[in-house]
Amino acid sequence: MRPALITAGQYDHVAAAAYLMKHAGTTALMVVDAQTGQPAGIITQADIARAIANGKDLNDVRVHAVTITRPAVTTTTSIRDAAAIMTARHLRHLPVAGAVGLLGVIDITDVCRALSTTVKADQGPAADPDPAARPRHAADPR
Repeated sequence: MRPALITAGQYDHVAAAAYLMKHAGTTALMVVDAQTGQPAGIITQADIARAIANGKDLNDVRVHAVTITRPAVTTTTSIRDAAAIMTARHLRHLPVAGAVGLLGVIDITDVCRALSTTVKADQGPAADPDPAARPRHAADPR
């Protein structure tokens, strides 16, 4: 999970959100309610691409118009359950909420990393054999 440090307001222009994503090196921003400051959703690169594909002018469209509601997971949600939600809804990002509100965001990379670590742990030491014992290919410089 990564902390949700970068946010966009519901009434910000989508072009401003795209600018923030580019300069922050991220693929999603948390969207906050302008009046309450509480999380209202997530805007992703895919949401922006969809708006462009639909012929929208990003300087005219507001963030709330392209943001879809996403379910939040909690700190007690298993990584497998988070993966199931992401798979079923075709999501790459999920907000993580706790007793104090929004804690951060997990993305598909976090889920894959956690699941691959779990698989390696389940398989034991034989899961990662010595690279020197692997067959070499003609292009392998070893």
